[in-house]
Amino acid sequence: MRITGEKAQPEPADTGAAADPAAGPPPGAGLPARRRRRRRVWITLAVVAALLVGVNAYAAYELTSIKNNANPGPLLRPTGIPGNISTSLANLMSLSPVPGARAPGFTLTDQRGHTMSLASLRGKVVVLEFMDPHCTDICPIVSQEFVDAYHELGAHSGKVVFAAINVNQYHASVRDMAAYSTQHQMSTIPGWHFFTGPLPALKTAWRDYNIQVEAPNPNADIVHTSAVYFIDARGAERYLATPMVEHKANGTAYLPPAQIAAWAGGIARLAGDLAR
Repeated sequence: MRITGEKAQPEPADTGAAADPAAGPPPGAGLPARRRRRRRVWITLAVVAALLVGVNAYAAYELTSIKNNANPGPLLRPTGIPGNISTSLANLMSLSPVPGARAPGFTLTDQRGHTMSLASLRGKVVVLEFMDPHCTDICPIVSQEFVDAYHELGAHSGKVVFAAINVNQYHASVRDMAAYSTQHQMSTIPGWHFFTGPLPALKTAWRDYNIQVEAPNPNADIVHTSAVYFIDARGAERYLATPMVEHKANGTAYLPPAQIAAWAGGIARLAGDLAR
């Protein structure tokens, strides 16, 4: 209430702005109070209904996205992959091009007792893996893929070296490398080298090629990164693949013959392309 010298007058409602006489009464001002309340209820219901429609539309969109992801369309092709490698094979091999930087050098001793450097293999393509000579899991499967790939290379086989670096510090003798090479027919590849050496030199190679190795004790399984590097004749890294393996219910490692054949074919095509 505002007190004047005459009679108390009711305080006008504060609307935040001066009233405009020309604007006329606000909408619904002439309606009875009950009708105004009913009108507000209908407006509120209309807003709620609109929100529900939006929520339902969004839910339908999300459901469609989930279904589409569960049933993807054609596989995306990694960039920089040679044309003779299909998209499905590139994905099977988790194949990716690498920048072409010079492959890290190393000097180690192979299964024949020959001490060699990576630089001494310059002029040939090098397919490089990291293996455990006592492995009964993925390494024998990759070895079979290497042997099969060598035979698929045909005329280019003399231009390609297949090599591995030992990841088992507890079995690091030349004799260990030779025994594995014989057992898994790796010695049938003329250009095969299973390298080993002092632990500091091995650890340097693991680090340089981003190979993680877990070997807690001589009786534990060696857990290590499995990777295949394709190094061109100039000594530059060109491609990187990640070998795979499945396991039976009893824990035995295996890979379906069709996938082993596909891997061997992919290795041969990549190495053959680099050897041309």
